[in-house]
Amino acid sequence: MALSKTYAQGHGPLFGLQTPTLAEGGVDFNAVAMSLATEDDQSFMLRYIWSYGVTEDLQLNITTPTMINRLSDPPRTRGNSNMPANGDIEASVWYRFFSNAFGVGKRFESTAILSVSTPTEETRGGINVSNSIHGAISTGYASRTWYVWVGGGYQYYFEKDNDQLGDLPYASLVVGYRPNIFMGDYPKPDWRVFLESLAEFPGASMNEGQISPVDQRGKKVMIGPSFLGLYGAWGISFGALFPVYQDVVQGSQERYRLSMNISYWL
Repeated sequence: MALSKTYAQGHGPLFGLQTPTLAEGGVDFNAVAMSLATEDDQSFMLRYIWSYGVTEDLQLNITTPTMINRLSDPPRTRGNSNMPANGDIEASVWYRFFSNAFGVGKRFESTAILSVSTPTEETRGGINVSNSIHGAISTGYASRTWYVWVGGGYQYYFEKDNDQLGDLPYASLVVGYRPNIFMGDYPKPDWRVFLESLAEFPGASMNEGQISPVDQRGKKVMIGPSFLGLYGAWGISFGALFPVYQDVVQGSQERYRLSMNISYWL
């Protein structure tokens, strides 16, 4: 097996849910730059993610942020399957509970995710923000050439001082392609391209026990490309999402989301 294929386990699309987990004893460090722009403002954040493969099907992750610029009224969204898009510190467990390999390099598999997070700010959009819990399931097909993942998740925020951020149900669909020119073994570089889509359905926030009059909830569908390059123990991925449908108030509509991720497998 190519060295880059070994390292590729546990690393896939940027924004959508995925299924791969690290090999037993594998360690992965990610440094991520993220930006989210609305009509009125733009956020910038760095994130650091440590991942460890307990077994080939069980992976532990912890991610911490460095906030450079916060949105005054940020949308409720997740950055991707293993990190939030806000200032939360989050720990998560990935469990690949189904895997069926067939043919040459082909497999179907499903992975469940459970995470808990704590905020680094007192309020978010004028609402007292508390801890949250997040769960998701993803299933998909992977081969040496094509990848497809479909999944859904739900994030729930606990109440704090009679305030409560609304919940976040969401779903994602990712299709990936690996051109034949990148089928060679290491030290040849390995690139993949993904088309990612994300649909979000945030619920209403509560302020002093009542539905917040400035709540920015609303349905949203985002679509965009991302790219993943692997070379030895290093990986780099970058991409963007753009709205194709939004049902939110004027001024809070998103313009785009950007992300770039540099990985190193120890």
